[in-house]
Amino acid sequence: MLVTGAAKRLGRHIALALAAGGWQVAVHYRSSAQDAINTVAECALLTSTSAHFEADFDDEAAVRGLLPRVLAHFGHVDAVVNSASLFEHDTADTFGFDALQKHLRSNTGAPVLLAQALHQHISERAAQGEADAQGAVVNLLDQKLWNQNPDFLSYTLSKAALEAAGTMLSMALAPRVRVVGVAPGLTLTSHMLSDDKFAQLHSLSPLGRSSTPEDVAATVKFALENRSMTGTTLLVDGGQHLMKFDRDFSLM
Repeated sequence: MLVTGAAKRLGRHIALALAAGGWQVAVHYRSSAQDAINTVAECALLTSTSAHFEADFDDEAAVRGLLPRVLAHFGHVDAVVNSASLFEHDTADTFGFDALQKHLRSNTGAPVLLAQALHQHISERAAQGEADAQGAVVNLLDQKLWNQNPDFLSYTLSKAALEAAGTMLSMALAPRVRVVGVAPGLTLTSHMLSDDKFAQLHSLSPLGRSSTPEDVAATVKFALENRSMTGTTLLVDGGQHLMKFDRDFSLM
């Protein structure tokens, strides 16, 4: 199992939840080496094997080389969780090709390449006699796609492209690899939000609460283990996608 962006924040919670569920976890990171080491150590307390792997998702060669490195360590991989995400602010006024390209490489291109690599690996296992070989890809999306606002234009475009890619990949990679999206709402605070503001915004949903890291991680685990699911997205946001927000949470 490869979890990208698993050194910290939501990816870390997902990695730990999967380790607790018995998965052997490959922890991907870009630059947070010590955080990745810490996540691996915590995973190792929960499951038999964990390891960390660095890769810059702006570099296509690095992305293509990631799964083979994980395979060399673990021997096989059954799933990829694409949690790593670039999230930089731009608007229609500040939009440019450079910002869009950076987000598309990291948030769309890398997940597609990793799904491609997993499908090749699973197909090779099937050709070698593993008749029931099957893999799964879970792509982390955003409730923002169903409740759009003009902030973070390049990020939102990249996630919209990934959502569309999930539909196409679910058809192209079947029957060997399933592809499922998970779309959280406001889940973790950031330097842009005070604790009080985060709590206020987190409560803005029909259910009175948005998603927690535990909610999202449990949904990822469910998607990985339910072998009848593909080509769909699970929104885990307390219903925030049903409400109209004129700005991104961080700018409200």
